[in-house]
Amino acid sequence: MLDRKFILENVDAVKLNCKNRNVVADVDRFVELENSRREKQREVEAYNQESNAVSKSIGKCKTPEEREAKKEEGRILREKLAAVQQSLKEIEVELDRIQRSIPNMAHPDCPIGNDDGSNTVVDYGKTPLPQWPEGFKPLDHVDLAKMYKIVDFEAGARVAGAGFYFIQNEAVLLELAIEQFAVNKLALKGFTPMITPDLAKNSILQGTGYIPRGNETQIYSIENSDLSLIATAEITLGGLLANETIDAEKLPLRLCGVSHCFRTEAGAAGRASRGLYRVHQFSKVEMFVFCLPEQSEAFHQELLSIEREIFDDLEIPYRVVDTATGDLGGPAYRKYDIEAWMPGRDSYGEVTSTSNCTDYQARRLNARYKVKGEKGTNFVHTLNGTAVALSRTLLAILEMGQQPDGSVVIPKVLRPYLPFDRITPKQ
Repeated sequence: MLDRKFILENVDAVKLNCKNRNVVADVDRFVELENSRREKQREVEAYNQESNAVSKSIGKCKTPEEREAKKEEGRILREKLAAVQQSLKEIEVELDRIQRSIPNMAHPDCPIGNDDGSNTVVDYGKTPLPQWPEGFKPLDHVDLAKMYKIVDFEAGARVAGAGFYFIQNEAVLLELAIEQFAVNKLALKGFTPMITPDLAKNSILQGTGYIPRGNETQIYSIENSDLSLIATAEITLGGLLANETIDAEKLPLRLCGVSHCFRTEAGAAGRASRGLYRVHQFSKVEMFVFCLPEQSEAFHQELLSIEREIFDDLEIPYRVVDTATGDLGGPAYRKYDIEAWMPGRDSYGEVTSTSNCTDYQARRLNARYKVKGEKGTNFVHTLNGTAVALSRTLLAILEMGQQPDGSVVIPKVLRPYLPFDRITPKQ
Protein backbone atom coordinates (compact mmCIF):
# COMPACT_ATOMS: atom_id res chain seq x y z
CA MET A 1 0.00 0.00 0.00
CA LEU A 2 1.05 3.60 -0.35
CA ASP A 3 2.81 5.39 2.50
CA ARG A 4 0.44 7.57 4.54
CA LYS A 5 2.78 10.55 4.43
CA PHE A 6 3.05 10.20 0.64
CA ILE A 7 -0.75 10.23 0.30
CA LEU A 8 -1.08 13.37 2.44
CA GLU A 9 1.63 15.17 0.48
CA ASN A 10 0.33 14.10 -2.94
CA VAL A 11 -3.45 14.14 -2.60
CA ASP A 12 -4.21 15.41 -6.11
CA ALA A 13 -1.80 12.94 -7.75
CA VAL A 14 -3.24 10.04 -5.75
CA LYS A 15 -6.82 11.00 -6.67
CA LEU A 16 -5.91 11.29 -10.36
CA ASN A 17 -4.17 7.91 -10.21
CA CYS A 18 -7.31 6.33 -8.71
CA LYS A 19 -9.37 7.87 -11.52
CA ASN A 20 -6.97 6.62 -14.19
CA ARG A 21 -7.07 3.13 -12.69
CA ASN A 22 -10.86 2.94 -12.35
CA VAL A 23 -10.58 2.54 -8.58
CA VAL A 24 -13.01 4.09 -6.13
CA ALA A 25 -11.12 5.17 -3.00
CA ASP A 26 -12.19 7.96 -0.65
CA VAL A 27 -8.90 9.85 -0.54
CA ASP A 28 -10.49 12.95 1.00
CA ARG A 29 -11.89 10.87 3.84
CA PHE A 30 -8.44 9.30 4.28
CA VAL A 31 -6.87 12.76 4.68
CA GLU A 32 -9.58 13.74 7.18
CA LEU A 33 -9.04 10.57 9.20
CA GLU A 34 -5.24 10.79 9.15
CA ASN A 35 -5.34 14.37 10.46
CA SER A 36 -7.81 13.26 13.14
CA ARG A 37 -5.57 10.28 14.00
CA ARG A 38 -2.59 12.55 14.50
CA GLU A 39 -4.61 14.86 16.74
CA LYS A 40 -5.91 11.90 18.79
CA GLN A 41 -2.37 10.55 19.07
CA ARG A 42 -1.22 13.88 20.49
CA GLU A 43 -4.10 13.73 23.00
CA VAL A 44 -3.05 10.21 24.06
CA GLU A 45 0.53 11.37 24.59
CA ALA A 46 -0.64 14.41 26.57
CA TYR A 47 -2.96 12.32 28.80
CA ASN A 48 -0.15 9.80 29.38
CA GLN A 49 2.23 12.53 30.44
CA GLU A 50 -0.37 14.13 32.72
CA SER A 51 -1.35 10.77 34.21
CA ASN A 52 2.29 9.88 34.90
CA ALA A 53 2.83 13.24 36.61
CA VAL A 54 -0.23 12.69 38.82
CA SER A 55 0.95 9.16 39.75
CA LYS A 56 4.35 10.49 40.80
CA SER A 57 2.76 13.25 42.85
CA ILE A 58 0.67 10.88 44.97
CA GLY A 59 3.70 9.85 47.03
CA LYS A 60 4.40 13.49 47.85
CA CYS A 61 0.93 14.18 49.27
CA LYS A 62 0.98 15.30 52.92
CA THR A 63 -2.57 14.39 53.91
CA PRO A 64 -4.93 11.49 53.19
CA GLU A 65 -7.42 13.94 51.67
CA GLU A 66 -4.84 15.28 49.27
CA ARG A 67 -3.81 11.73 48.34
CA GLU A 68 -7.41 10.71 47.60
CA ALA A 69 -7.93 13.83 45.51
CA LYS A 70 -4.87 12.96 43.41
CA LYS A 71 -6.09 9.38 42.98
CA GLU A 72 -9.46 10.67 41.77
CA GLU A 73 -7.70 13.02 39.37
CA GLY A 74 -5.70 10.05 38.07
CA ARG A 75 -8.85 7.96 37.66
CA ILE A 76 -10.55 10.70 35.60
CA LEU A 77 -7.45 11.05 33.41
CA ARG A 78 -7.39 7.29 32.80
CA GLU A 79 -11.05 7.36 31.74
CA LYS A 80 -10.38 10.22 29.34
CA LEU A 81 -7.33 8.38 28.00
CA ALA A 82 -9.33 5.19 27.45
CA ALA A 83 -12.03 7.10 25.56
CA VAL A 84 -9.47 8.74 23.27
CA GLN A 85 -7.69 5.41 22.72
CA GLN A 86 -10.99 3.77 21.73
CA SER A 87 -11.70 6.60 19.31
CA LEU A 88 -8.17 6.25 17.94
CA LYS A 89 -8.67 2.52 17.44
CA GLU A 90 -11.89 3.11 15.46
CA ILE A 91 -10.15 5.72 13.30
CA GLU A 92 -7.26 3.32 12.61
CA VAL A 93 -9.65 0.60 11.40
CA GLU A 94 -11.36 2.88 8.87
CA LEU A 95 -8.06 4.51 7.93
CA ASP A 96 -6.46 1.14 7.21
CA ARG A 97 -9.45 0.02 5.13
CA ILE A 98 -9.25 3.10 2.90
CA GLN A 99 -5.46 2.98 2.70
CA ARG A 100 -5.58 -0.64 1.49
CA SER A 101 -8.14 0.30 -1.18
CA ILE A 102 -5.85 2.91 -2.75
CA PRO A 103 -3.86 1.33 -5.62
CA ASN A 104 -0.17 1.71 -6.27
CA MET A 105 0.88 4.73 -8.30
CA ALA A 106 1.22 3.93 -11.99
CA HIS A 107 4.46 4.35 -13.94
CA PRO A 108 4.47 7.73 -15.76
CA ASP A 109 4.78 5.93 -19.12
CA CYS A 110 1.79 3.60 -18.59
CA PRO A 111 -0.91 4.03 -21.24
CA ILE A 112 -3.90 5.79 -19.68
CA GLY A 113 -7.22 4.11 -20.33
CA ASN A 114 -10.18 2.40 -18.67
CA ASP A 115 -9.55 -1.18 -19.81
CA ASP A 116 -7.45 -3.51 -21.96
CA GLY A 117 -8.68 -1.69 -25.07
CA SER A 118 -6.16 1.02 -24.20
CA ASN A 119 -3.21 -1.37 -23.87
CA THR A 120 -0.29 -0.52 -26.16
CA VAL A 121 1.55 -3.08 -28.30
CA VAL A 122 5.29 -2.39 -27.93
CA ASP A 123 6.90 -5.32 -29.77
CA TYR A 124 6.48 -8.74 -31.38
CA GLY A 125 8.28 -12.08 -30.94
CA LYS A 126 10.73 -13.75 -33.31
CA THR A 127 8.32 -16.38 -34.66
CA PRO A 128 6.12 -15.13 -37.54
CA LEU A 129 2.41 -15.83 -37.76
CA PRO A 130 1.68 -19.22 -39.40
CA GLN A 131 1.14 -19.49 -43.14
CA TRP A 132 -1.37 -22.28 -43.60
CA PRO A 133 -1.69 -24.18 -46.91
CA GLU A 134 -4.56 -23.03 -49.09
CA GLY A 135 -7.80 -24.67 -48.04
CA PHE A 136 -6.53 -25.68 -44.61
CA LYS A 137 -8.65 -24.41 -41.73
CA PRO A 138 -6.88 -24.66 -38.36
CA LEU A 139 -8.87 -26.13 -35.49
CA ASP A 140 -9.01 -24.73 -31.99
CA HIS A 141 -7.48 -26.68 -29.12
CA VAL A 142 -10.83 -28.02 -27.87
CA ASP A 143 -11.42 -29.84 -31.16
CA LEU A 144 -7.77 -30.93 -31.28
CA ALA A 145 -7.99 -32.27 -27.72
CA LYS A 146 -10.95 -34.47 -28.67
CA MET A 147 -9.19 -35.68 -31.82
CA TYR A 148 -6.04 -36.65 -29.93
CA LYS A 149 -7.86 -37.73 -26.72
CA ILE A 150 -5.49 -35.66 -24.61
CA VAL A 151 -7.88 -33.39 -22.66
CA ASP A 152 -11.26 -34.56 -21.36
CA PHE A 153 -13.42 -31.55 -20.51
CA GLU A 154 -16.63 -33.58 -20.17
CA ALA A 155 -15.16 -35.88 -17.50
CA GLY A 156 -13.76 -32.86 -15.66
CA ALA A 157 -17.20 -31.28 -15.60
CA ARG A 158 -18.81 -34.49 -14.31
CA VAL A 159 -16.26 -34.83 -11.50
CA ALA A 160 -15.69 -31.23 -10.43
CA GLY A 161 -17.93 -28.98 -12.54
CA ALA A 162 -17.44 -26.72 -15.56
CA GLY A 163 -13.97 -25.25 -15.84
CA PHE A 164 -12.19 -28.41 -14.67
CA TYR A 165 -10.64 -31.06 -16.92
CA PHE A 166 -8.53 -34.21 -17.12
CA ILE A 167 -5.23 -34.07 -19.01
CA GLN A 168 -4.28 -37.47 -20.39
CA ASN A 169 -2.02 -39.44 -22.74
CA GLU A 170 0.64 -37.36 -24.56
CA ALA A 171 -0.59 -34.08 -23.04
CA VAL A 172 0.51 -35.24 -19.56
CA LEU A 173 4.08 -35.73 -20.75
CA LEU A 174 3.93 -32.53 -22.78
CA GLU A 175 2.79 -30.45 -19.79
CA LEU A 176 5.53 -31.93 -17.61
CA ALA A 177 8.05 -31.20 -20.37
CA ILE A 178 6.98 -27.55 -20.54
CA GLU A 179 7.33 -27.27 -16.76
CA GLN A 180 10.75 -28.94 -16.71
CA PHE A 181 11.97 -26.77 -19.59
CA ALA A 182 10.92 -23.56 -17.81
CA VAL A 183 12.31 -24.56 -14.39
CA ASN A 184 15.65 -25.62 -15.90
CA LYS A 185 15.96 -22.33 -17.78
CA LEU A 186 15.26 -20.29 -14.67
CA ALA A 187 17.63 -22.36 -12.51
CA LEU A 188 20.42 -21.67 -15.00
CA LYS A 189 19.62 -17.95 -14.71
CA GLY A 190 20.10 -17.96 -10.95
CA PHE A 191 16.52 -18.48 -9.77
CA THR A 192 15.98 -20.75 -6.78
CA PRO A 193 13.39 -23.41 -7.70
CA MET A 194 10.65 -23.96 -5.13
CA ILE A 195 7.44 -25.98 -5.00
CA THR A 196 5.11 -23.88 -2.86
CA PRO A 197 2.03 -24.69 -0.75
CA ASP A 198 -1.28 -24.52 -2.59
CA LEU A 199 -2.85 -22.68 0.34
CA ALA A 200 -1.93 -19.52 2.21
CA LYS A 201 -3.18 -17.55 5.18
CA ASN A 202 -5.63 -14.81 4.29
CA SER A 203 -3.25 -12.22 5.74
CA ILE A 204 -0.69 -13.23 3.11
CA LEU A 205 -3.28 -12.97 0.33
CA GLN A 206 -4.27 -9.52 1.55
CA GLY A 207 -0.61 -8.55 1.81
CA THR A 208 0.06 -9.42 -1.81
CA GLY A 209 -3.08 -7.58 -2.91
CA TYR A 210 -5.59 -10.41 -3.34
CA ILE A 211 -9.04 -10.33 -1.73
CA PRO A 212 -9.89 -13.63 -0.01
CA ARG A 213 -13.54 -12.75 0.67
CA GLY A 214 -16.38 -10.81 -0.94
CA ASN A 215 -18.42 -10.82 -4.13
CA GLU A 216 -15.57 -9.55 -6.32
CA THR A 217 -13.01 -12.14 -5.25
CA GLN A 218 -11.39 -14.60 -7.66
CA ILE A 219 -10.16 -16.63 -4.67
CA TYR A 220 -11.49 -19.93 -3.32
CA SER A 221 -11.69 -19.61 0.48
CA ILE A 222 -11.64 -22.54 2.88
CA GLU A 223 -14.72 -22.34 5.06
CA ASN A 224 -14.20 -22.02 8.83
CA SER A 225 -10.48 -21.40 8.41
CA ASP A 226 -8.00 -18.60 7.86
CA LEU A 227 -6.77 -20.24 4.65
CA SER A 228 -7.49 -19.85 0.95
CA LEU A 229 -6.37 -21.66 -2.18
CA ILE A 230 -3.76 -19.61 -4.01
CA ALA A 231 -4.41 -18.06 -7.42
CA THR A 232 -0.68 -17.91 -8.17
CA ALA A 233 2.64 -18.70 -6.50
CA GLU A 234 3.17 -14.93 -6.34
CA ILE A 235 1.12 -15.14 -3.14
CA THR A 236 3.20 -17.82 -1.40
CA LEU A 237 6.56 -16.52 -2.65
CA GLY A 238 5.67 -12.98 -1.58
CA GLY A 239 4.76 -14.31 1.85
CA LEU A 240 8.27 -15.66 2.40
CA LEU A 241 9.48 -12.31 3.77
CA ALA A 242 6.26 -11.30 5.56
CA ASN A 243 7.23 -9.59 8.84
CA GLU A 244 10.90 -10.34 8.12
CA THR A 245 13.93 -8.08 7.74
CA ILE A 246 16.69 -9.21 5.38
CA ASP A 247 20.24 -7.89 5.10
CA ALA A 248 20.65 -5.74 2.00
CA GLU A 249 23.70 -7.82 1.03
CA LYS A 250 21.42 -10.84 0.50
CA LEU A 251 19.35 -9.01 -2.10
CA PRO A 252 18.26 -9.60 -4.78
CA LEU A 253 16.42 -12.88 -4.23
CA ARG A 254 15.36 -14.55 -7.48
CA LEU A 255 12.74 -17.25 -6.86
CA CYS A 256 11.03 -19.74 -9.18
CA GLY A 257 7.78 -21.11 -7.78
CA VAL A 258 5.92 -24.18 -9.09
CA SER A 259 2.34 -24.48 -7.89
CA HIS A 260 -1.23 -25.28 -8.74
CA CYS A 261 -3.41 -22.20 -9.16
CA PHE A 262 -7.12 -21.92 -8.33
CA ARG A 263 -9.41 -19.17 -9.59
CA THR A 264 -13.17 -18.78 -9.46
CA GLU A 265 -13.11 -16.87 -12.78
CA ALA A 266 -16.39 -15.22 -11.84
CA GLY A 267 -18.09 -13.61 -14.82
CA ALA A 268 -15.84 -15.24 -17.44
CA ALA A 269 -17.73 -16.51 -20.49
CA GLY A 270 -17.72 -16.60 -24.28
CA ARG A 271 -15.95 -18.56 -27.01
CA ALA A 272 -12.61 -16.83 -26.38
CA SER A 273 -12.64 -18.17 -22.82
CA ARG A 274 -13.55 -21.77 -23.60
CA GLY A 275 -11.45 -24.87 -23.14
CA LEU A 276 -8.07 -24.40 -21.48
CA TYR A 277 -7.96 -20.63 -21.78
CA ARG A 278 -9.97 -19.82 -18.65
CA VAL A 279 -10.18 -22.62 -16.10
CA HIS A 280 -10.59 -23.01 -12.36
CA GLN A 281 -7.39 -24.99 -11.79
CA PHE A 282 -4.07 -25.06 -13.62
CA SER A 283 -0.35 -25.32 -12.91
CA LYS A 284 2.14 -22.51 -13.32
CA VAL A 285 5.83 -21.70 -13.05
CA GLU A 286 6.14 -18.24 -11.50
CA MET A 287 9.12 -15.90 -11.20
CA PHE A 288 9.41 -13.65 -8.14
CA VAL A 289 12.06 -11.14 -7.12
CA PHE A 290 12.81 -9.32 -3.88
CA CYS A 291 15.26 -6.48 -4.52
CA LEU A 292 16.48 -3.04 -3.51
CA PRO A 293 14.34 -0.11 -4.69
CA GLU A 294 16.94 1.11 -7.18
CA GLN A 295 17.03 -2.34 -8.83
CA SER A 296 13.35 -2.95 -9.55
CA GLU A 297 12.96 -1.27 -12.94
CA ALA A 298 15.94 -3.20 -14.34
CA PHE A 299 14.56 -6.46 -12.91
CA HIS A 300 11.21 -5.76 -14.53
CA GLN A 301 12.90 -5.65 -17.92
CA GLU A 302 14.81 -8.85 -17.04
CA LEU A 303 11.62 -10.76 -16.20
CA LEU A 304 10.02 -9.60 -19.44
CA SER A 305 13.13 -10.66 -21.37
CA ILE A 306 12.95 -14.16 -19.84
CA GLU A 307 9.26 -14.51 -20.71
CA ARG A 308 10.04 -13.49 -24.27
CA GLU A 309 12.94 -15.93 -24.48
CA ILE A 310 10.72 -18.80 -23.34
CA PHE A 311 8.05 -18.17 -25.97
CA ASP A 312 10.61 -17.51 -28.68
CA ASP A 313 12.14 -20.90 -27.80
CA LEU A 314 8.69 -22.51 -27.97
CA GLU A 315 8.26 -21.06 -31.49
CA ILE A 316 5.02 -19.33 -30.58
CA PRO A 317 4.23 -15.96 -32.20
CA TYR A 318 3.37 -13.26 -29.68
CA ARG A 319 3.14 -9.58 -29.03
CA VAL A 320 4.25 -7.59 -25.98
CA VAL A 321 1.66 -5.27 -24.46
CA ASP A 322 2.21 -2.35 -22.07
CA THR A 323 -0.85 -2.55 -19.81
CA ALA A 324 -3.12 0.48 -19.48
CA THR A 325 -3.81 2.05 -16.09
CA GLY A 326 -7.40 0.78 -15.94
CA ASP A 327 -6.25 -2.80 -16.53
CA LEU A 328 -3.50 -2.86 -13.89
CA GLY A 329 -3.95 -4.86 -10.71
CA GLY A 330 -3.90 -2.80 -7.52
CA PRO A 331 -0.29 -3.60 -6.52
CA ALA A 332 1.27 -3.07 -9.97
CA TYR A 333 3.32 0.03 -10.77
CA ARG A 334 3.74 -1.21 -14.34
CA LYS A 335 2.77 -4.45 -16.08
CA TYR A 336 3.64 -6.06 -19.39
CA ASP A 337 1.63 -8.92 -20.92
CA ILE A 338 2.73 -11.39 -23.54
CA GLU A 339 -0.16 -12.33 -25.79
CA ALA A 340 0.38 -15.45 -27.91
CA TRP A 341 -1.17 -15.96 -31.32
CA MET A 342 -3.97 -18.53 -31.00
CA PRO A 343 -5.09 -19.78 -34.44
CA GLY A 344 -8.29 -21.30 -33.06
CA ARG A 345 -9.63 -17.88 -32.17
CA ASP A 346 -7.71 -16.10 -34.96
CA SER A 347 -6.42 -13.55 -32.45
CA TYR A 348 -4.00 -13.05 -29.59
CA GLY A 349 -4.57 -14.24 -26.02
CA GLU A 350 -2.65 -13.46 -22.83
CA VAL A 351 -0.18 -16.16 -21.75
CA THR A 352 2.10 -14.29 -19.32
CA SER A 353 2.32 -11.06 -17.40
CA THR A 354 5.07 -9.42 -15.37
CA SER A 355 4.56 -6.65 -12.81
CA ASN A 356 6.78 -4.31 -10.86
CA CYS A 357 4.95 -3.76 -7.57
CA THR A 358 7.63 -1.44 -6.08
CA ASP A 359 7.16 -1.37 -2.26
CA TYR A 360 3.35 -1.67 -2.39
CA GLN A 361 3.17 -5.35 -1.42
CA ALA A 362 6.14 -5.05 0.93
CA ARG A 363 4.38 -2.40 3.03
CA ARG A 364 1.34 -4.64 3.40
CA LEU A 365 3.51 -7.67 4.17
CA ASN A 366 5.99 -5.70 6.31
CA ALA A 367 8.92 -7.09 4.28
CA ARG A 368 12.02 -5.02 4.94
CA TYR A 369 15.77 -4.83 4.40
CA LYS A 370 18.56 -3.37 6.51
CA VAL A 371 21.78 -1.80 5.26
CA LYS A 372 24.81 -2.67 7.37
CA GLY A 373 26.01 0.29 9.42
CA GLU A 374 22.81 2.30 8.90
CA LYS A 375 19.99 2.88 11.37
CA GLY A 376 16.46 1.79 10.61
CA THR A 377 15.03 -0.42 7.88
CA ASN A 378 13.41 0.10 4.49
CA PHE A 379 10.84 -1.78 2.45
CA VAL A 380 12.02 -4.14 -0.29
CA HIS A 381 10.63 -3.98 -3.81
CA THR A 382 8.77 -6.99 -5.22
CA LEU A 383 8.30 -8.15 -8.80
CA ASN A 384 6.51 -11.12 -10.30
CA GLY A 385 6.29 -12.69 -13.73
CA THR A 386 4.74 -15.77 -15.30
CA ALA A 387 7.33 -18.09 -16.80
CA VAL A 388 4.64 -20.45 -18.10
CA ALA A 389 0.97 -20.93 -17.27
CA LEU A 390 0.83 -24.55 -18.35
CA SER A 391 -2.79 -24.68 -19.55
CA ARG A 392 -2.49 -21.68 -21.88
CA THR A 393 0.99 -22.69 -23.03
CA LEU A 394 -0.33 -26.15 -23.89
CA LEU A 395 -3.21 -24.49 -25.76
CA ALA A 396 -0.81 -22.35 -27.83
CA ILE A 397 1.50 -25.28 -28.65
CA LEU A 398 -1.40 -27.46 -29.79
CA GLU A 399 -2.92 -24.80 -32.01
CA MET A 400 0.38 -23.54 -33.46
CA GLY A 401 1.81 -27.02 -34.01
CA GLN A 402 -1.11 -28.51 -35.96
CA GLN A 403 -0.29 -29.80 -39.43
CA PRO A 404 -2.38 -30.52 -42.56
CA ASP A 405 -1.71 -34.26 -42.09
CA GLY A 406 -3.61 -34.13 -38.78
CA SER A 407 -0.61 -34.29 -36.44
CA VAL A 408 0.75 -31.71 -33.98
CA VAL A 409 4.50 -31.01 -34.12
CA ILE A 410 6.26 -30.53 -30.78
CA PRO A 411 8.60 -27.50 -30.44
CA LYS A 412 12.27 -28.54 -30.77
CA VAL A 413 13.26 -27.32 -27.28
CA LEU A 414 10.77 -29.72 -25.67
CA ARG A 415 11.76 -32.86 -27.58
CA PRO A 416 14.67 -33.79 -25.25
CA TYR A 417 12.07 -34.18 -22.47
CA LEU A 418 9.70 -36.37 -24.52
CA PRO A 419 9.62 -39.83 -26.15
CA PHE A 420 7.83 -38.39 -29.21
CA ASP A 421 8.18 -35.37 -31.51
CA ARG A 422 4.55 -35.12 -32.62
CA ILE A 423 1.05 -36.08 -31.51
CA THR A 424 -1.24 -37.94 -33.89
CA PRO A 425 -5.03 -38.49 -33.87
CA LYS A 426 -6.46 -41.46 -31.98
CA GLN A 427 -8.74 -43.97 -33.69
